Amino acid sequence: MTDPRAVQILTAWFSPAYPVGAFSFSHGLEAAVAAGTVTGRAALHDWTADLLAFGAGRSDAILLCRAWRAEDPAPVAEIAEALSPSAERHLETMAQGAAFARTTSAAWGIDVPAMAYPVAVGHAARQLGLPLDPLVTLFLQAFAANIVSAGVRLIPLGQTDGQRITAALLPLAAEIAAEAMGADPEDFGGVALGADLASMLHETMETRLFRS
Repeated sequence: MTDPRAVQILTAWFSPAYPVGAFSFSHGLEAAVAAGTVTGRAALHDWTADLLAFGAGRSDAILLCRAWRAEDPAPVAEIAEALSPSAERHLETMAQGAAFARTTSAAWGIDVPAMAYPVAVGHAARQLGLPLDPLVTLFLQAFAANIVSAGVRLIPLGQTDGQRITAALLPLAAEIAAEAMGADPEDFGGVALGADLASMLHETMETRLFRS
């Protein structure tokens, strides 16, 4: 990516400082930690890698690509909502999408309607003429980094171990991004059943730090 403007915009969008509220969602990880499923660095790495390769990481990347290519993002947004496996996961993508749309519309002078997060990102990037390859790759990297950040707080792990996991996952994020860019419409979906079940169980936990 050689366009300095694109680099600057994408760095801003996927910074932890961009106000989408990602820090308040664990994507079901909190329930998995409470159940003893994810207990340390190796388990957190594997959990996050599975989310990227088989779960919402992959599905959201495909949705983002479809939104980036679509003149009308509404049909893609409907699919994104339908793919949410639980009430909390639906809240997660819709709340982040609404926050991203609100902030991006105000800051960058474009019209981004409130819709699922990956669809809002793809639609905004299309309007600003941002290249797809780095967009999807950095979206997935930010997704993984947020899961790892939640794990650092929940397990708990040291910040250095968290960064080791994030660094180890960078090649996988790039691989899934490349697959998503070439995916067909029927490639939507995932098989991260453990994460889906964890997101449902999280709804019933009496004590929670995260919203999902």
